Amino acid sequence: MKIFKLALVATVAFMLNSCSIYNFTGTGKIDAETFQVNFFQNNADIVEPGIERTFTIRLQELIQNQTNLSLTNTNGDLVYEGEIVEYRVTPMTATADQRAAQNRFTIAVNVRFTNKNKEADNFEKRFSFYHDFEGNGLPTGQILSTALEEIFERITQDIFNESLAKW
Repeated sequence: MKIFKLALVATVAFMLNSCSIYNFTGTGKIDAETFQVNFFQNNADIVEPGIERTFTIRLQELIQNQTNLSLTNTNGDLVYEGEIVEYRVTPMTATADQRAAQNRFTIAVNVRFTNKNKEADNFEKRFSFYHDFEGNGLPTGQILSTALEEIFERITQDIFNESLAKW
């Protein structure tokens, strides 16, 4: 019985110790204390007002919620910057009378990530995602809100994974 208790205590101690190396968000030990997300300009051919601010805030919130890093406006250990480079709606399927049955709304963001403490982690990369919607609708109102929510959730998570989770 003593051996069983000792084995149980050792197992629990090992599990608690290993949590310091890995956490539930998938990031290992982050060698930084602060991060900075510069404003992402909208340089796409089609400009939807306000999406650059929404995207910047969504990226800041994701990093704050999934790490213990502090957000700063200047001199961050980790710096995210870039621009929205694509905002496009394209027909995906057609009906018999040559009308769009389904459209694809795509947004792409070019991101430059700088880690001042570990330059090997620096990168510049394009991230994009899309949302499909009915061909008789336009990306406005509720369709636009739903599409932006889905697209920004995916792109920000991809940026987080590439920069901090290393997936």
